[in-house]
Amino acid sequence: MASIVETAIRNVVTKGVETVAVINRKRQPKSRSHAFLSGIHTPVMEERTITDLVVTGAIPPELSGRYVRIGPNPFRPDPRGHHWFVGDGMVHGVYLKDGKAQWYRNRYVRSRKLEAQGGPAAAPGPRLSPDFDTVNTNIIGHGGKTYALVEAGSFPVELSHDLESVTYTDLEGTLRVPFTAHPHEDPRTGELHAITYAGTTHDKVWYVRVSPEGKVTREVAIPVEHGPSIHECSLTENYVLVFDLPVTFSMSAVIGGATFPYRWNPEHQARIGLLPRDGGADDIIWCTVDPVYVFHVANSYEADDGTIIVDLCPFETMFEPVRDGGVDGPVGKPLGLERWTIDPAARKVSRKTIDATPQEFPRPDERFFGQPYRYAWSMGLATSDPANFIGHAPIFAHDLQAGTRTMRDFGPTRVPGEFVFVPAGADAPEGHGWLMGYVIDAASGTTDLVILDAQDIAGLPVATVQIPCRIPPGFHGNWISD
Repeated sequence: MASIVETAIRNVVTKGVETVAVINRKRQPKSRSHAFLSGIHTPVMEERTITDLVVTGAIPPELSGRYVRIGPNPFRPDPRGHHWFVGDGMVHGVYLKDGKAQWYRNRYVRSRKLEAQGGPAAAPGPRLSPDFDTVNTNIIGHGGKTYALVEAGSFPVELSHDLESVTYTDLEGTLRVPFTAHPHEDPRTGELHAITYAGTTHDKVWYVRVSPEGKVTREVAIPVEHGPSIHECSLTENYVLVFDLPVTFSMSAVIGGATFPYRWNPEHQARIGLLPRDGGADDIIWCTVDPVYVFHVANSYEADDGTIIVDLCPFETMFEPVRDGGVDGPVGKPLGLERWTIDPAARKVSRKTIDATPQEFPRPDERFFGQPYRYAWSMGLATSDPANFIGHAPIFAHDLQAGTRTMRDFGPTRVPGEFVFVPAGADAPEGHGWLMGYVIDAASGTTDLVILDAQDIAGLPVATVQIPCRIPPGFHGNWISD
């Protein structure tokens, strides 16, 4: 998700506005409770390495690699102006090999901002902006390397196998613009595709393509208005999808002391752009859509009739202005899982609800990304306390061909995060493999890495790795195979 701090916007605000923002932030009560700094979101201060992990069930011997997830974990938490999306990045990982859980590790992503607060020494490497290097949103494996990612103004951070921050990287000098938290790999070519933006640039975003070896091979500037926050993109055989939706940079939020300067903007035209993979900005087919916001796509592909099918989890609004001293966070009405049909000829988007239950973080079998597919898995949202976004909720398995949904509830005090699919083998049929993710036990302050049969998520877990500490709710994780 978008992550930006006050200093990352100094190029677009005057010193006077910045001073007013700091004053307004300091006027807020420092002792007030903040939903994203308390309870299961309370920051974890200690970096741990735990090797004596208890496992119930049997870890499949085919699983040789690391399940890693990242999220915000403020080193010096201050509720004044705080937003969940801006906390210092912390990586949590479990290494599975030979049917055993070899270790659990958690490590801060070593930014200069973290070091300036008294944290660990900063990792070396180039910074795109001297004021913004907090990386806290996603982890991927690509070209034999592991990268921690964020959007809005920072280069990726290369991590070691043991999750230490090795270096900030501009991909051997080929990356000249910000990267994104959400690149998508085309499984047919091994290339990464991304739509990226900078918090300090409001009139353009970029399309960036990265080779299987990890170098940028294409960069296209795309004109936009108002500085939209574009968290997601998607792919089809011939197009890259650009989600230009009505969450944009807000000067009033900055002046009010917010550290996350994006707000719902009903004046911004909602549209989806179809960028031909080898085309330029003038070749984009812009299609209007209802004013909603989208963090995450399950998948997209081209139908036989020339339309584009996209399955995603939209919100009716997102980041409405904070009122009456409320906590600044990802508050908006979730609309469930929808299927959008984009008509390039009519330049319109039609919407159909697949499942109206509030849910987020939809994931497919990534081997079928950008292609017709059948299965998707998602995480339910905390409807009992929507201000917290994440809480007690089930996870879902969708069979889009049969039109069925299976759910798994982990229990009243247990909170799942995003679950990811791992195929049983390179040639396994779609959806045949395992689903894995962290589940917090709010009552005991512990966490499990739960491994499920992806075709039977309601059945007994295949294996559970018991982690004797709490992993705060995070954003994105992935299985990075050895």
